[in-house]
Amino acid sequence: MICISNLSKRFGDRHVLRDITLSINAGETVALLGPSGGGKSTLLRCLNGLNTFDRGEIRIGDHLLSPANHRADLKAIRRFFGMVFQDFQLFPHLSVLGNVMEAPRRVLGWPRDRAEARAKALLDRVGMSGHLAAYPGQLSGGQKQRVAIARALAMEPRGLLCDEITSALDPEMKYEVLRVLEDLKRDGLTLVLVTHEIGFARRAADRVVVLCDGAIVEDGPPAEVLDRPRSERMRAFLQRVLV
Repeated sequence: MICISNLSKRFGDRHVLRDITLSINAGETVALLGPSGGGKSTLLRCLNGLNTFDRGEIRIGDHLLSPANHRADLKAIRRFFGMVFQDFQLFPHLSVLGNVMEAPRRVLGWPRDRAEARAKALLDRVGMSGHLAAYPGQLSGGQKQRVAIARALAMEPRGLLCDEITSALDPEMKYEVLRVLEDLKRDGLTLVLVTHEIGFARRAADRVVVLCDGAIVEDGPPAEVLDRPRSERMRAFLQRVLV
């Protein structure tokens, strides 16, 4: 369970998150939608401690993040979640296999054979078993993103935080990456995704949460939020993204 209570964050004079209160159940898939600058990526980065915040708290299981207690439970919380970024963040000097093995070996202290077996199994699952020796510079965007997902899963997290991971991909590559996420959803991972993929949100998400100007303006099942939005702000957003 993720419990976010009265979370607020400023960047200088800009109020990016305004008293966000939100609960996400274990195994739930939540799509974060809304216009650019609405606070979606900042909220995601607060969940695993990449951004500090000014007020409120985040509780994940028995672990707490707050402005006064930001580092105490941070390591444990980061073990709960893998993070997948829009720009892949792969190590350019490591092969595909090396990228996925790196964290289990260095952080978890796994022996090479165990880390390699886990990495190969994950890369096979995301359709990248034929590229073990390739380097990131030799891969397409969709291939890089599937490696990034495998790398996040290598740490055996309870969930994934995904920050617009298909925004730079062509339609065919988007389909491949989203297919992997739908497969992970069936495994019961908690997925929290910042996305503009309305079709994916409608098909795969359990809930859609809409952030505008740092506040939650909609929260509910996809059919309710996407087909019968209550707020004028959400109706205007959908008119722009569905044209």
